[in-house]
Amino acid sequence: MKKRKAIIDDGMNPELVIGADFDGYLGIPIIKKPDKFIIPTGITPFSARNRAELPTDAIGFYELDKEFAEVLISPEKYIDEFRKHPLITPEKIHPILSPDCSLYRNAPLAVQISNVYRNRAIGSYFQRNGAYVIPQIRWGNELTYTTKVLPEPVAFLGVEKHSIVAIGTYGCFKTRDDKYHFEAGLSAMLETIEPEIILVYGSMNEKVFGPYLKYAQFVQYPDWIAHKKGGDR
Repeated sequence: MKKRKAIIDDGMNPELVIGADFDGYLGIPIIKKPDKFIIPTGITPFSARNRAELPTDAIGFYELDKEFAEVLISPEKYIDEFRKHPLITPEKIHPILSPDCSLYRNAPLAVQISNVYRNRAIGSYFQRNGAYVIPQIRWGNELTYTTKVLPEPVAFLGVEKHSIVAIGTYGCFKTRDDKYHFEAGLSAMLETIEPEIILVYGSMNEKVFGPYLKYAQFVQYPDWIAHKKGGDR
């Protein structure tokens, strides 16, 4: 059996950030604001990407990290796939979301920071190699979306203001604590990076999202299971 390469070999794959710009005290790689906003027609999970129904569907990573582990370990293998698509025309671009690395609230802050870094480093890498990348934003506990400990909210570093971003809600409203942290993080994101367009993968809880709908354009997509069951785009 071939020995698996660890993602921290050689300092978290430093070749990924050659030519990147960096953000904040922590030096998080930046996924640049695109010249033109492209709103995907749907979001297909990475593991089901061959089943994307339209060339303008985005490829997302809203699944267990193990399902896209190879992207985290060897992102260079996917450059050609992510920047090209057999049906692409100038009007039909196949976007990808940056990897949705898990940010568990009970994980050490160092682990949460490293997963934000990994998300942006790989997203920036694909973007600098010709892919249309939309930053996927995920926050963990309040240490990631406030300045309670760090001088800046790490969850929002590496994303330019007034851009297009994506968030996922699947599994985020299971408990009162889940709901509290999701809404607090959503509010902090809107205040910090002021996105113009927010893609929402999963349900949009009216009580959570209602107060914020006037601050950005929200575009909701059903999660993959709901989409396949109901057939709605």
